[in-house]
Amino acid sequence: MSAAKTLFITGVSSGFGQALATEALAQGHRVIGTVRSESALATFEALSPERAHGVVLDVTHFDAIDAVVADVEERHGPVDVLVNNAGYGHEGIFEESSLEEMRRQFDVNVFGAVAVTKAFVPYFRQRRAGHILNITSMGGYITMPGIAYYCGSKFALEGISDTLSKELAPFNIFVTAVAPGSFRTDWAGRSMQRTPRSISDYDASFDPVRKAREEKSGHQPGDPQKAARAMLTIIASPAPPTHLLLGSDALALVRDKLHRTAESIEQWETLSRSTDG
Repeated sequence: MSAAKTLFITGVSSGFGQALATEALAQGHRVIGTVRSESALATFEALSPERAHGVVLDVTHFDAIDAVVADVEERHGPVDVLVNNAGYGHEGIFEESSLEEMRRQFDVNVFGAVAVTKAFVPYFRQRRAGHILNITSMGGYITMPGIAYYCGSKFALEGISDTLSKELAPFNIFVTAVAPGSFRTDWAGRSMQRTPRSISDYDASFDPVRKAREEKSGHQPGDPQKAARAMLTIIASPAPPTHLLLGSDALALVRDKLHRTAESIEQWETLSRSTDG
């Protein structure tokens, strides 16, 4: 086993957060995990009374984050690894989905992750050590009908992660955007917020997509426990990647997207070049 580390993971009650926390504890690491209720806190700390420490925090309560992180650093620190996992999927046709739903999606998936990261960066920078894992999605590279707000949020987090990795590299701080494909989590089930259908023009193209997504929930190819082990491998690496895809479906779909992008760039190269000078 690699050296024991202290991990701060947002959203440890379900999905990747739960899988990663459980696996990290099993491998001898300490985990500080955020939950949103006292009952969830008790459930989490029962996993390991010595090494599992729960914190009640909603990542969209931006004003509370700095104080929570300062308290964690004082009581349980130094934190070695921050994992921004808290998030959810919104599904809805763009034309049918309100701006309020988009705002909520970005508040959790983007602003929440950024706010928690901002709270930790000064500690990491002062120590000249640290690793930030942002759980994004293959939806931060590829898109599918009905998840414009979700993909938008993950594209944003991918871009922020990539930039941050360059800013923090001089301080020996690593940033890795982890982009899973389809895994057996609650993402497409209980956790997903679905906008009701309202415009019949989209019935033929989108209803089968929504139905397939609902039916696939729980039967996805990806194993969250194996994803957790992969993330712990990254955490132990002396030179972790800035981007990591998880799952054979993510690999195939992103490779295809990159291939089609390269073809499109070549097709329009003359026009692209025509704007110089």
